[in-house]
Amino acid sequence: MSNSRAQTLHYAARWSVIAKYLGLLAIMLALLTTVPLAAALLLGDSIAAWRYFVVVAVLLTVGVPLGRLSVPQQIQVNEALTVVLLAFLLGPAAMVWPMQAAGLPWLDAWFEALSGITTTGLSTLGSVEDKPPSFLFARAWMQWYGGLGIVILSVALFLRHGAPTRRLVDPEVTGDTLVSTTQAYARRVLVVYSALTLFGLALVWLTTGNGFEALCHTLSAVSTGGFSTHDDSLDGLPSRAAATTLIGVAWLGAVSLPLYYRIWSGGWQPLARDLELRALLIATLMMFAALYLLADPAVMTGGWLDALLLGATAQTGTGFTSVNVAGLESSTKLLLIASMLIGGSIGSTTGGIKLLRLLLILRLVQLLLQRAAAPRHAVIESRLGGHRLDDEDLARALLLLVLFGALILFSWFIFLLYGHDPMNALFEVVSAAATVGLSTGVAAPDLDPVLKVVLGINMLAGRVEIVALLIVLYPGTWIGKRRESP
Repeated sequence: MSNSRAQTLHYAARWSVIAKYLGLLAIMLALLTTVPLAAALLLGDSIAAWRYFVVVAVLLTVGVPLGRLSVPQQIQVNEALTVVLLAFLLGPAAMVWPMQAAGLPWLDAWFEALSGITTTGLSTLGSVEDKPPSFLFARAWMQWYGGLGIVILSVALFLRHGAPTRRLVDPEVTGDTLVSTTQAYARRVLVVYSALTLFGLALVWLTTGNGFEALCHTLSAVSTGGFSTHDDSLDGLPSRAAATTLIGVAWLGAVSLPLYYRIWSGGWQPLARDLELRALLIATLMMFAALYLLADPAVMTGGWLDALLLGATAQTGTGFTSVNVAGLESSTKLLLIASMLIGGSIGSTTGGIKLLRLLLILRLVQLLLQRAAAPRHAVIESRLGGHRLDDEDLARALLLLVLFGALILFSWFIFLLYGHDPMNALFEVVSAAATVGLSTGVAAPDLDPVLKVVLGINMLAGRVEIVALLIVLYPGTWIGKRRESP
């Protein structure tokens, strides 16, 4: 195909479509903000409540007129990815002023809000135990709805890939357009996510005996976010049973949410066939064994339980911890870096490159080895889990791996220029890009503002899996021929 022909097939994003969905997004954010507004009123934080009220009013004032715009049902992928990125830009921006009611500077409030909505869990605050309960609830609530939103949006876009990959993610969801696909998927995910939250809340409340603490931690665990109401994270909980329960809930959140629906609607057979679930279980157990055998017992004072909790929190991208990560040896930090990069299942709230993509890349390596030893005319199909793979699926997985590597190396280089310890800086950058939240102490109140912004960009880019950010920055998304609305 000639380059001129390719140009005619490219359409720039339509302003009316972006405006329409930006308006709907603003309305949704306004509705979501009424929850911390109500919490602030119930907890007696009138200053925060007033600020939340103003934010709700502004969002509705902007969102309602835009949401009424008439646009075509068919939305382009570049438009959809732009809306995804706007969700993770507008959400934190709307929460900065209310969060400053807790005494935070603007940049730290933005960092905290972005870390919440991207379900990262990194914090530049010296302490959270001196913050009002309304602030702690708002952080956890942002992680909860941020996790729900990214599951719906990212997987709906993933389902636009080739048919073989769609069957691996969720074989039951179909739709004629990206909008209808997202709507069908959202209904299922919302039911599963809500049920998992209520189930987790009951378990955590039972082990902590504190309703508010259980609520905040459960919202952060199901979303694999990792914000805690305690400076010591898991060590601040009343018992090891509570910590173990919380990590168990986080592990359930790292499982693909469509899998729960398939089990509920069709029995337990999908459980045994799901490749990512097996991979998640194996990866978690391998991390547990490696940490138990290799980590310094002086740091891993809880023995095998600390190893299990840390391995699970790294693999699920949650960020809760009972260990001083800064005190670990470099080799142990490298293990955690690898685990954080891989992440959990597609269709879950975790970050990283995801286990399915890792399986695709490993399958590609296996194919290269098989084809090198096969006769010239042999036909070897790309298959995974009984499903044939498209070359485009494999190329996407490799592309994301390359983009993640480039993002991490570039950000790491900036930290090195500022004189940070290489291993600790690499750990922090990976934790941000993989939206994990484990920290070696680099993310701190005295961190240079430039580096706070760098970590924020890493959290944002990692949450939208980099591609959305690149598409928004691509000039062709905004300049060029636009499809005429029917």
